[in-house]
Amino acid sequence: MHLQTIDWVIVFAILLVCFGPALFYRKRSGKNTSEFFAGGRMVPWWLAGLSMVATTFSSDTPNLVTDIVRRNGVAGNWVWWAFTLTGVATVFFYARMWRRSEVLTDLEFYELRYSGKAAGVVRGFRSVYLGFVFNCIIMATVNLAACKIAAILFGLERWQTLLLVGVLNVVFATVTGLWGVLVIDMIQFFVKMTAVIAAAYFAVKYVGGMGVLVEKLSATPGPGGINFLSMLPNFKSNWDLAIAIFIMPLAVQWWAVWYPGAEPGGGSYIAQRMLASKSEKDSLGAVLFFNIAHYVLRPWPWILVALCSIIVFPQLSDIQKAFPNLNPALLGHDIAYPAMLKFLPVGFIGLMVGGLIAANSSTNLTHLNWGASYLVHDFYRRFINKTATEKHYVMIGRLATVVLFMSAGALVFVLDTAKDSFDIILQIGAGTGLLYLVRWFWWRVNAWCEVNAMISSFSFSLLLLVLRKFGVFVPTHYALILTIAVTTISWLLTAFLGPKTDHQTLIAFYKKVRPFGPGWKAIRKEAGISEAEAKGTHESFPLALIGWVSGSLTIWSALFMVGNFLYGRTTYALVLLGVFIASSLVLIRVVNRLWGKSPAVPEAPTAG
Repeated sequence: MHLQTIDWVIVFAILLVCFGPALFYRKRSGKNTSEFFAGGRMVPWWLAGLSMVATTFSSDTPNLVTDIVRRNGVAGNWVWWAFTLTGVATVFFYARMWRRSEVLTDLEFYELRYSGKAAGVVRGFRSVYLGFVFNCIIMATVNLAACKIAAILFGLERWQTLLLVGVLNVVFATVTGLWGVLVIDMIQFFVKMTAVIAAAYFAVKYVGGMGVLVEKLSATPGPGGINFLSMLPNFKSNWDLAIAIFIMPLAVQWWAVWYPGAEPGGGSYIAQRMLASKSEKDSLGAVLFFNIAHYVLRPWPWILVALCSIIVFPQLSDIQKAFPNLNPALLGHDIAYPAMLKFLPVGFIGLMVGGLIAANSSTNLTHLNWGASYLVHDFYRRFINKTATEKHYVMIGRLATVVLFMSAGALVFVLDTAKDSFDIILQIGAGTGLLYLVRWFWWRVNAWCEVNAMISSFSFSLLLLVLRKFGVFVPTHYALILTIAVTTISWLLTAFLGPKTDHQTLIAFYKKVRPFGPGWKAIRKEAGISEAEAKGTHESFPLALIGWVSGSLTIWSALFMVGNFLYGRTTYALVLLGVFIASSLVLIRVVNRLWGKSPAVPEAPTAG
């Protein structure tokens, strides 16, 4: 595929618009680690929310969705749609508490919540485990997608793409800090959305319009007899698939699995944005905006291109024929998305290329900054050099950024598809999710629970991988259930039988963060705080529960309303519109009440 002069002009214009403004934050980012990693805690909700959305929209995301749709139909997306429950729970149960904690990173939380050597061990281990290992897997996935797209569009080798991507992202990540990342994310979000909507429009137009698309796919059964268009799996004809893509995600996966961007209770770069928000209100608003945009605005442009690709390239061999110079090692269902871009007209190809560069950069920049924050603040400063200057820590952060990208680049040559990485991350994080939800609301959860959960999850996942090498294959969803069961039992036993967190630490945490629920009753009494005082300063659990339910209904009804309108199923769409309006009104009311709720401790009444 060759870009015309106008396409290149558009690409360079997008790069200039996206990255140019970030340079204004160069001096500010170098002041201290709070500015470099947390934006001085002055980020408004809309900017934090846009940044979250932009980060989770990377060059691998359309490819991943395309892979899912071509294998399991639209219903296959429930493997990530189920995380709506996690995201909305973070809005109403956790966002304000995260901001109250006032930690710089979510890993600093461990030594606020727990006591003793175990707290330091967890913080140090996870700083390397998440900041380096997990982070490199995610960035490798993102950049593998970039390599596949560049191979399709320009015939570039992996190392050539990685060199170009690395220079762009590493330079800006090291120079601009979090504020620069946020500004780049904001601009890139609008560029990316424009590009993918255009791609969807021209893909549908190429196959003859929505009517033709729906008609052809309705008459074309997919693997195992699936209906590509259905938004729910067929429970009658393919029960195993229904369990894997629908029942498991909704019943277990959303609360039991740790996954970046959808962590139970919030974490990683989601926590980073909450901690950088300028108030509790902004923290709540940012996460709510993120979840609505993430699950409502973005899926259908990707899905439409994926559905069109089934008609244009029914088999992988059809993609190979269309792109004879494509490296066979890169061939997979995920590559169907960039393959469909060949049908874009002049000008729009440049827009799409610019949008894909923006998508790649937004995720890379966030993960480089977030990962470096773990390695510097939670490992280097905490365990190696506690007395250096802020400028020294910023310099180490910039060095860590370079090392992270080089390591992730090396891993690109190991992975095959975005779906492979998705499954790996789900598997090794299985069983830890419930712990991250409960630790805020139950004083018995201790640092050794965290250690035990991580070891159990990783060890059992490794065992399953070894067994697979010897011919013992356990289906992914059953492997997930087994890992969750083993991990959950392991850390629950530790909570009851293991060493307890120091009570002074628990009291200090309770007073600072003000968690609600019966799990802190014993600590509240020990802290000398009356039940009336607690009710006056804590969130309302029933109100948060209503917000969670109404928020989830709002997102799902909007998501499926759009899909049914696109399919021409007007009656279903109108019913879902009614559900959307009703749930939205409830949601708005809950948010307004929470935003108006002051977290300040009321003054004791005066005598007299």
